[in-house]
Amino acid sequence: MHEMSLTEGVVRILEDQAATHGFTRVKTIWLEIGELSTVVPESMEFCFGAVAKGSPLTEGARLEIIRIPGTAWCMDCSGSVVVASRIDLCPQCGGAKLAVTTGEEMRIKELEVE
Repeated sequence: MHEMSLTEGVVRILEDQAATHGFTRVKTIWLEIGELSTVVPESMEFCFGAVAKGSPLTEGARLEIIRIPGTAWCMDCSGSVVVASRIDLCPQCGGAKLAVTTGEEMRIKELEVE
């Protein structure tokens, strides 16, 4: 399960930001996860509970996941379309020349800290 290492990376980022900006406790983390990424949001939530436990910075923090839909630009019909997979065909024209524009990301969007 690679979500554990991803979650540990998120906590390391929080620790770095706490050292840089002088906060001592994270109350809420808003994490954007794209629908086309290989990240399972429910696994991230589970792993965050385990990784955050025992840390004065993150214990008790709430993880809010914002799901980003997959979208792509179709080079055949010049339309922006919603896709559920990287191998989808264009739902408008059936073309296969799609360039993913959103849905692959995972990033910390916002923090509530003390």
